[in-house]
Amino acid sequence: MARILIFTGKGGVGKTSVAAAHARLSAGEGVKTLLVSTDMAHNLSDLFQCPVGREEVQITENLYGLEIDPDYMLEHEYAHLGESITAMLSQGSEKQEVSLGDTVMIPGMDELFALLKILDLYEQGEYQRIIIDCAPTGETLSMLKMPELFCWYMEKFFPIGKAAMRVLSPVSNKLFKIQLPDKTAMSEIEKMFVRLIKLQELLKDREVTSLRLVTLPEKMVVEETKRNYMYLNLYGYYVDGIYLNRVLPEEADNPFFREWEEIQGRYIQELKEVFQGIPMLSIPWYDSELRGLEALDRVCREVLAGHPVFSIIEHQAGECYGKTDTGYRLLLPVPLLKKEKLQVYQSATDVILKVGNFKRNIPIPNTLRGWEISSAGIQEQTLYVDFRKEERSGL
Repeated sequence: MARILIFTGKGGVGKTSVAAAHARLSAGEGVKTLLVSTDMAHNLSDLFQCPVGREEVQITENLYGLEIDPDYMLEHEYAHLGESITAMLSQGSEKQEVSLGDTVMIPGMDELFALLKILDLYEQGEYQRIIIDCAPTGETLSMLKMPELFCWYMEKFFPIGKAAMRVLSPVSNKLFKIQLPDKTAMSEIEKMFVRLIKLQELLKDREVTSLRLVTLPEKMVVEETKRNYMYLNLYGYYVDGIYLNRVLPEEADNPFFREWEEIQGRYIQELKEVFQGIPMLSIPWYDSELRGLEALDRVCREVLAGHPVFSIIEHQAGECYGKTDTGYRLLLPVPLLKKEKLQVYQSATDVILKVGNFKRNIPIPNTLRGWEISSAGIQEQTLYVDFRKEERSGL
C-alpha cells in the first residue's frame, strides 16, 4: 500500500522545500518516491536545478518529479468529456466558440483533474510514496473539498441518467442550440462519479493519506495555519504533522535578531499550545537558500532524520455516528472553531455545516432518514449533532 503526504500552508512559507526534503529522504531510504506539484506556479525545476514537467521524470535514484498540467490532462486523458463540455459552452454560436482548453477555466476543473491524476498514480502502484506539494491554503482547501462537492452535485443532478439525455439532447440542440453530452460523454461522467467516490475514500483514509501544515512563527501565518487546520478537520481530512520553518537560531547574537527571537518565541509557544499532541518539527532559518540537493540533504540530516515522518500518528478520531440513550449523535472534531461562527442546518438527506464562506454537506445515513436534529453544540473541540425520531401525529 502506497503512502500519500500532502503539504500545504500559506503562500511563501516554504512548502515546496519541506515537501522536497521529505521526498529526498524517502528516496534515500531506497523507497521509490514521486514528488508531485499541484501549484500552477510550479518551481520543482528551480529547486532541483533540473527539468521537471508535465510527465514523470527521474530526478535522482528512486526520486521522480511531476508538475501537473490540467490543460495537458484534459487533452490527453479526459478529451471526450472535455469536447462535450466545450460544445455546451459554445452554445452553437460561432462568435462564442470555446476551445477545449477553456474547459479548464470552469471553476474547480483544474483542481479536479489534479486530484484525479493523484488517484491514477496511487492505483497504478508504481510508487511506494507520493508526496504532494500543494498550492497556498485557499487553493488547497478548494481542491480538497472538490471531490465531496462534485459528488453532491452529481448525485442531485445526474440521477435522470442517459434516458433523459436521449429526450433532452434533440430538443436542446434544435431549440436552444446547446449540445448536451452524448451517450459516450454520459458514460465518462458516470465513470468520473465513481472515481470521485474512490478519491474521497483515498484522501480520507488515515492509513494512506496525511496532511502536513507548514508555517512560520509570525502572527498572520499562525492565524492562517489555525484556520487551515480547522477547515481541514471540518471536511474530515487528517492532519498529523506541523512544520515550523525559518526559526532563528538561539546563538544569533545581535540586537535585531534578539527582538525577532522574542517575537518568534511567542508564536512558537502559541503553536505548541494550539497543536498539542500533533508532532511538530522546527526547521532553522539557514544562512543560505534551500536550493539544490545539498541544501535538501542538510534539512534531511539536521531536521528530519530520526523522526517517524512517514508514519501516521493517531491523535484524534474522525467523524462518526453513534447511538445514545435518546437517539443518535454525530461527532466531528472541529478544533479552534467557536460555536458562534458555526451554523448547522438539516435537509432531507444531509447535515449542512457552514463556517464563514465554507460549507460542508454530511450525508445522513439511510437509517436516520425521517429523524430530525434535536440539538447541536461544541464540547471539547468536538461538534455534536443529536437526532431524535420525528413524531407523527395519528389521523
